[in-house]
Amino acid sequence: MLNKRYFKTVPQCEVTFRVAPEGANEVALLTAANNWEPIPMQKLKSGEFKVRVRLPLAQRIEFRYLVDDSRWINDEAADSYVPNEHGSVNSVVDTTP
Repeated sequence: MLNKRYFKTVPQCEVTFRVAPEGANEVALLTAANNWEPIPMQKLKSGEFKVRVRLPLAQRIEFRYLVDDSRWINDEAADSYVPNEHGSVNSVVDTTP
């Protein structure tokens, strides 16, 4: 799930990423916006994982989740999907207001 918040004073969009992969112990968000460096997600009592990230406005940013350092998943609520060079697809978040 993606929730977006726009700011009046800075050209950024704060995106809250939430995902609930069954049986996961840890999840990281990886995005093209930070050269695919893992961003650890917080595990909630509900079993969901969540992280907030500020991204530049008016961009279409590819991302994926890495579950337990072994399994890649996409976000079912992504704005769109694009093929990647590994033969699968990446999720996309659009930060255009």
